[in-house]
Amino acid sequence: MESLRMIENWPVPHAAAAVVRADGAVLGTHGPQQHLFPLASVTKPLTSYAALVAVEEGVFELDDPAGPSGATVRHLLAHTSGLGFDEDRVFAEPGKRRLYSNAGFDALARALSEAAGIEFSRYTAEAVFEPLGMTDTLLNTAHKSPAGAGGLSTVADLTRFAAELQAPRLLDPSTVRQATREVAFPGTGGVLPGYGHHRPNDWGLGFEIRDGKSPHWTGTANSPGTFGHFGQSGTFLWVDPQAGAACVVLTDRDFGPWAIEAWPAFSDAVLAELRG
Repeated sequence: MESLRMIENWPVPHAAAAVVRADGAVLGTHGPQQHLFPLASVTKPLTSYAALVAVEEGVFELDDPAGPSGATVRHLLAHTSGLGFDEDRVFAEPGKRRLYSNAGFDALARALSEAAGIEFSRYTAEAVFEPLGMTDTLLNTAHKSPAGAGGLSTVADLTRFAAELQAPRLLDPSTVRQATREVAFPGTGGVLPGYGHHRPNDWGLGFEIRDGKSPHWTGTANSPGTFGHFGQSGTFLWVDPQAGAACVVLTDRDFGPWAIEAWPAFSDAVLAELRG
């Protein structure tokens, strides 16, 4: 895909990209597909997938207590537990505000580890990475927030995850639909990091749902049903069900004005090429 060549002009040390069709076929790649990149918050969809596997396996349930008093697994996945961004401190009653929270994902990991009797990074590897053949993906347990932002992966591995999101094998399709298409705690407002306050700030279970947010890190041509995540390390993964495709981009330059300018135009070019 010619549109993927746009990453050559980005002011980043390294960049790699791929587009994956809904049937799992990789339509195009560009850049070093095996280069190991820090994922930052693109870790969260991987953590969420492991938690949803745990739900289906009966390790815990979405409405089991987890995190701060009154919060549940569902609240933690949807950034509505009330925990702050990077500290184990409660700023709101559960379910009332969309407070984007690494601390919430660390609490989720602790809850899963306690319920499963296995260390979270091991559970995630056995539940998600190994079955999908994501041989180069891992959670850095030395990171301040391993479950929220400590992932390391390659574009080659994330294309496998992008295929799974579109045609699930590890989870029941209804579970993936709930996590990626159904807004958890509808009407809840909050800050989308880097893009200001949105009301509503729609989110599923571990996945941001685009809906009508503007400005946004995806393209203007992305459908409202687009879901995914971006990371502070200059990374993103989106799935656009209307386009029948997913896009993975990994870089090693922190998110900033360069990304705010470059990413939407890139996504629009990818979508235009898909339509063509």
